[in-house]
Amino acid sequence: MKQLPDDYYQCLSNIQAADFVLVELTLYLDTHQDDIQAMEQFNQYAQYSKQLKQEFEAKYGPLLQYGNSYTDANWSWAKSPWPWQV
Repeated sequence: MKQLPDDYYQCLSNIQAADFVLVELTLYLDTHQDDIQAMEQFNQYAQYSKQLKQEFEAKYGPLLQYGNSYTDANWSWAKSPWPWQV
């Protein structure tokens, strides 16, 4: 497997952290549906997570398959290590 830049791992770590916050907020909001502040925070993190994933994919290729990520003309899905391989 080719050597990946340190930034690759930092980007993945940032995505995982943002998605963890989203999971926790989802669980909280399941029992606190009237907490407007938590809903606002959820929406902020959802936008932040989406931004992080777009930046990652622009640098390193798709994170998800089955139409969840776009491809380029080179079908780069199969060229770099998949996120679960690192």
